[in-house]
Amino acid sequence: MGSLRPPLLTCEAVLSEACFLVRDLAGGNRVVLELLQRKVLQIPFSLAQSTGEIAWLLNKYADIPMSLADPCLVRMTELYPDSHVLTLDNDFNIYRKNKQDRIPLLSPFDPL
Repeated sequence: MGSLRPPLLTCEAVLSEACFLVRDLAGGNRVVLELLQRKVLQIPFSLAQSTGEIAWLLNKYADIPMSLADPCLVRMTELYPDSHVLTLDNDFNIYRKNKQDRIPLLSPFDPL
C-alpha cells in the first residue's frame, strides 16, 4: 500500500460498497468521501458508456455471482490496461479482462 501513488481510479459502485462496509465505523462514510475530496480517489468510469460490456460480464459470471462493482472494475482494467485491482475479493482470481486475460491484482490472495 505504501508504494501506491494517488490518484487511484475507481467507480461509484465500489464507493457504494465501501461506504456500506464501513457504515458502523465512526466516521467511516465521511473518510471514504474525503478520499474523493482530497483527490486520492478519482472516478473516470462511466457505467452508461459500458453497459453492454457490464451486462456481458454479469451474464458470464452469473454463477459466482458478481456485484455491480466487480464488472465495473473488470471493465476498468480493460480501459486502463496497465492498471491493477486492489481487492480483498478472491473472485478476481477467476474474472478475466478482455475475455481471457488474467487481471493484475494487489491482494492478499495474489502473490506479488
